[in-house]
Amino acid sequence: MRTLLVIPSYNEALNIENVIKDIQENAKGIDYVIVDDGSKDNTREIIEKNHFNCIYGFMNQGLFGAVQTGFKYALEYDYDIAIQFDGDGQHPASAVAKLVEAIEAGNDIAIGSRFVSEKKPFTARMLGSRLIAFSIKLVTGKTIKDPTSGLRAYGKRCIADYANDMNNPPEPDTLVYMLRKKRKITEVQVTMRDREFGESYLNLSNTIKYMSRMAISIFMIQPFRKVR
Repeated sequence: MRTLLVIPSYNEALNIENVIKDIQENAKGIDYVIVDDGSKDNTREIIEKNHFNCIYGFMNQGLFGAVQTGFKYALEYDYDIAIQFDGDGQHPASAVAKLVEAIEAGNDIAIGSRFVSEKKPFTARMLGSRLIAFSIKLVTGKTIKDPTSGLRAYGKRCIADYANDMNNPPEPDTLVYMLRKKRKITEVQVTMRDREFGESYLNLSNTIKYMSRMAISIFMIQPFRKVR
């Protein structure tokens, strides 16, 4: 199946070369597109110097806008699988083959999960993940062990779901809607890396805001959306 890695990137000048090198060495034969989300550092200079495949945004759209741009690209060029793959170096290209296999086996979404065979630690950092997983379980009856993972593969039907619907950001809450659409979701065990350069936007304040938004959506929005 033709597979595309969608790589949202914002100010990843220190990481993007290593990310593409990893893909070229450990996911051979897999296409990729970087979606530069209006970076303010020299990310574009590095991308152009290396002739990486890239779509340049003229402004910062946020994660959803960048990923949806990549999904529209996947839809336009008739890819069978699109994989959301971070530009910060945390996602290993060696995991791509397992995600592709999971879609080829008949799943619509395959999540690269840290906790299929490994136990989720009882840490403050994992509290949000546990609460989101519990919320999804309450609403759908489906156990998703790593709902906050940003490493996900989508089959052809889901590429269209996410490319064409402004109400489908690539976030844990929309998994509820996908389950209501009878999309088949599975998880495969992967090992994530620590971010080498730069900082995550999820500080304490943003984490609380994010959790609140996810909870409201999971309980009060996604169960009542009209299934299309």
